[in-house]
Amino acid sequence: MTVLVVGASAAGLGTVEALRRKGYPDRITVLGAESHLPYDRPPLSKQVLAGLWEPSRTRLRPAERLSTLDVEFVLGDAAVSLDVRERTVRTASGRALTADEIVLATGLRPRTLPDQDGLAGVHVLRTLDDALALRADLLSCSRAVVVGDGVLGTEIAASAAEMGVAVTLAGPQAAPLAAQFGPVVSELLAELHTERGVGLRLGSAVAGLDSRDGRVTGVRLETGEVLPADVVVVAFGAAPATEWLEGSGLALANGIVCDTRCRAAEHVYAVGDVARWHHETLDVALRLENRTNATEQAGHVAGVILGDDRPYTPVPYFWTDQFDTKIHVHGTLSADAEVSIVEGDPAGRRFVAQYRRHGAVTGVLGWNMPKQARLRRPELGGGMP
Repeated sequence: MTVLVVGASAAGLGTVEALRRKGYPDRITVLGAESHLPYDRPPLSKQVLAGLWEPSRTRLRPAERLSTLDVEFVLGDAAVSLDVRERTVRTASGRALTADEIVLATGLRPRTLPDQDGLAGVHVLRTLDDALALRADLLSCSRAVVVGDGVLGTEIAASAAEMGVAVTLAGPQAAPLAAQFGPVVSELLAELHTERGVGLRLGSAVAGLDSRDGRVTGVRLETGEVLPADVVVVAFGAAPATEWLEGSGLALANGIVCDTRCRAAEHVYAVGDVARWHHETLDVALRLENRTNATEQAGHVAGVILGDDRPYTPVPYFWTDQFDTKIHVHGTLSADAEVSIVEGDPAGRRFVAQYRRHGAVTGVLGWNMPKQARLRRPELGGGMP
């Protein structure tokens, strides 16, 4: 049996390591669109962007460790098509890679504004090269605008502010991450950013960009207000990287649609940000964009390939670091949930919040209390495992 992993990502590497750990002895090939060996993405918007880490520190494993996995890495060559029946992936350079089992781990692509293509000073942040290019621009600019009030946008705004850049955060929500955290926590997050020098222009969608001589000069809001900027970061979400799979026969709907085993077709699986699988316990189709799920799902799929026929039913979990604040979330949150503080005190910026819907605890959020939040995972109800 041979295995082809499409995507030299954390999820891709996690699949390889789990296969080897579980005793798989045969050939494994990893195909990656980037020229880099697998690296970690969460530090890109924080430690790498702020200049606290050298790029090499993001590598998930040193080269000598990778060599012990006995894996062939084919890097800098994007997948362009998949023949499900023949289990063959074709690449941009014309390669044809065939395997008995295929694992798709192609992740996400950043969403963009219609008028940003080719405009100097406008950035997205998904890859290591993106982070380095953005850092270089921020170091020489006086005013930056981050378009996007979710996790990535707020992390970038925090890093830019700590670099000494005058940064403004723009987005349609009333407060950062309001749709996820609800008003109690999101308003506290807004206070944190304001205290640390981030300007907030929230509650209004972005209409477009202003430019002069091929370089961005500002961000236009739907209200008509223009936010001046030397650098603009577009960070209002990402979409599953599935364009190359159109016409393959796989079901594509907000990701690669999979069954409870993360199987997209016979002998074809999906893991990480790109996978939308049926969570048997919650009885919903779920797609999680976070580092923890990438590793856990990869390990599960490796087991399924090797005959461990069990459904994948994780407790959703993610974290975000902004300034000196660490937020950890277990379960699922929603803006309309009933929120109560069960430990600590928001005034002291250390607390655990419990989220309830229809009487059941669906989520737990720890603000600078990661251990206490983790210990409350057993309280999760409402169909959570």
